[in-house]
Amino acid sequence: MNKKLKFDGLTTPRSLRSGNKTDIKDIFTTSKYFNDKDTPPKKVAKKKRAPVKIEYDETKNPTDSESTKIKVEDLEHRLAKKQSKSVKVKCEEMKDTIDSKNKGDQDVDPQDGNAKIEINKEDKWMPPNWETVLENVKEMRKHKTAPVDEMGCHKCTDPKATAKITRYQSLIALMLSSQTKDQVTHAAMQRLITYGCAPELIAGTPDDTLGKLIYPVGFWKRKVEYIKKTSKILIEKYDGDIPKTLKELCQLPGVGPKMGHLCMQIAWGEVSGIGVDTHVHRICNRLGWVKKLTKTPEDTRIAVEEWLPKDLWSQVNYLLVGFGQEICLPRFPKCDECLNKNICPSSTKGGTKKKT
Repeated sequence: MNKKLKFDGLTTPRSLRSGNKTDIKDIFTTSKYFNDKDTPPKKVAKKKRAPVKIEYDETKNPTDSESTKIKVEDLEHRLAKKQSKSVKVKCEEMKDTIDSKNKGDQDVDPQDGNAKIEINKEDKWMPPNWETVLENVKEMRKHKTAPVDEMGCHKCTDPKATAKITRYQSLIALMLSSQTKDQVTHAAMQRLITYGCAPELIAGTPDDTLGKLIYPVGFWKRKVEYIKKTSKILIEKYDGDIPKTLKELCQLPGVGPKMGHLCMQIAWGEVSGIGVDTHVHRICNRLGWVKKLTKTPEDTRIAVEEWLPKDLWSQVNYLLVGFGQEICLPRFPKCDECLNKNICPSSTKGGTKKKT
């Protein structure tokens, strides 16, 4: 079909169902209602809202503000009174709880809203059956047949020496006892006493001579150096005597916490702490006298001192050392002979126990 014929059909009048034909005057006019193209659109004016004025009612009673203030104060007073009552009730409840549990006798003012009551909720940890265990150890040690009973450091001094020299000899014996059996320490001290065990004599003794006197104690070469240095310090600072405090004792060459605590007890008769050596360290871990296993003697001392009554501190070293020398041996302890075999957590009754 020709393109002209196609577009001619758009301009020809159309017949309606009524038989009338539409009269197209302008192909760009789509409605008889929009003939006037140039007529600009009319603008519709918007209505403005009338401003609203808020006026204060001067006829209102001027004392209303005062009454409002009074009401607020009254509410605050009631609230404070209510809080005071609740605090009082809580304080009374807390005091009853404290009295019933015997955990404190702190006085509390019920009117004090900031009052604080401290309650120790955690009970002090103590190993089970520790008193029974200790009594059994005492029973096993009553015959005093262990090496420590006859050759311990408290038995190594010269009975004829003065109190000042005796304290010095006790310190030297403790220094020699480290990593050494009591029999060896006692023999070395007897040789020193025969030679002359006083600060002035030891400080002037040649190293090789002193070494021969104390040999074969453990680490004897190092101990020769420690003993001579300590003797010189005692002469210069303490007039040949030993220090009276644990801190000063532990500042001496070769003196550690164990020696310091034992020296305070043997030389001065004062209990400053538990002397923990390898025996005490081993046995406390076996008996469960520490909350968790400890790695060093000093850790054991701290752990045991947290729960053991202080009036028993002086007995622990002497009892457990002898117990460890005779029954609770480092290897293959004699659990069948132990009175604690039924309550000891490390017991191997009927067998042997490996080294721990």
